[in-house]
Amino acid sequence: MHHVDELGVILRLGIALGLSSVIGIEREIRQTSAGLRTYALVGTGAALFMLVSQYGFADSVGRHSTLDPSRVAAQIVTGIGFVGGGVIFVRRDAVRGLTTAAGVWATAAIGMAAGGDLPILAAATTVIYLLVSSAYPAVERVLPRSRYSPSRVRLTYRDGRGVLRDLLTRCADHGFAVSDVAVERTSNRESNGERSVTVQLEVRGRGCGAAAHE
Repeated sequence: MHHVDELGVILRLGIALGLSSVIGIEREIRQTSAGLRTYALVGTGAALFMLVSQYGFADSVGRHSTLDPSRVAAQIVTGIGFVGGGVIFVRRDAVRGLTTAAGVWATAAIGMAAGGDLPILAAATTVIYLLVSSAYPAVERVLPRSRYSPSRVRLTYRDGRGVLRDLLTRCADHGFAVSDVAVERTSNRESNGERSVTVQLEVRGRGCGAAAHE
């Protein structure tokens, strides 16, 4: 029997679980379509696949097959594409979920690094992911944009007062076309029985560049 350092294997799984959970918590806070459990399972599962490829077939090497861990790694990369594809959806001409899919893909890579006994590389990639996720949105906001690029308007209002209808009317009056309306969150009813609703609008038009300043 091929000797396996069980404590070392469990440590690798623990590192994969911990790092992928950090990413999952960040995504959970942002209320994305894939949350803590998804990212934790993706990272830990990828690590387990790497460990199985290294130790699971060691007894048969030289007798029935040759060991090539890179084949399993390649299959993880291919298979995780289906998970990432499941969180991407298209609504009219807008594509949603690309960042979430990229996060799932990166988390699988982190799990593979942890399972491949590269904990420093896995931890460094986790830090890079958090940096990109937290700092890059601010960078994107200051980059010059085309006057025809879409702008987003986030609105919180009390339900039943016609606020959203009035906003849509004003957008049309100012030459803007609303390409997407998404309800982000609905809170619990307030003490007076009213309910607050948060929606996000995506508007397009020649004045989109000025919309963010109004």
